[in-house]
Amino acid sequence: VQLQASGGGLVQAGGSLRLSCAASGSTFSRYGMGWFRQAPGKEREFVAAISWSASSTYYASSVKGRFTISRDNAKNTVYLQMNSLKPEDTAVYYCAAVFSSSKSGSYYYTQHGEYDYWGQGTQVTVSS
Repeated sequence: VQLQASGGGLVQAGGSLRLSCAASGSTFSRYGMGWFRQAPGKEREFVAAISWSASSTYYASSVKGRFTISRDNAKNTVYLQMNSLKPEDTAVYYCAAVFSSSKSGSYYYTQHGEYDYWGQGTQVTVSS
């Protein structure tokens, strides 16, 4: 699976951005997907995850209520809608994928080490 993230940019505090992550390869619909971010001088941190069926989602406490993860399996794409952006959201955002053996489609993955495939990252800068 190859992942291509896009949609980053410069936005003022309080604004919105929508990130996209397009996946190539087969069986995208069986992959759990996640978004992570890394700010300068900091470790990569979990942002949001979605199960392969989209029945389950999970968010870091710092973004819950402001960010929404979704996916369109017909388009092999996962999205991250980011609203009410804050300067502390400034980071490079990465999408990631892991093949899910969950038959129920309700399992999501939140740990960096659980993911097998990573996109190249897209820069999000929020000015105050």
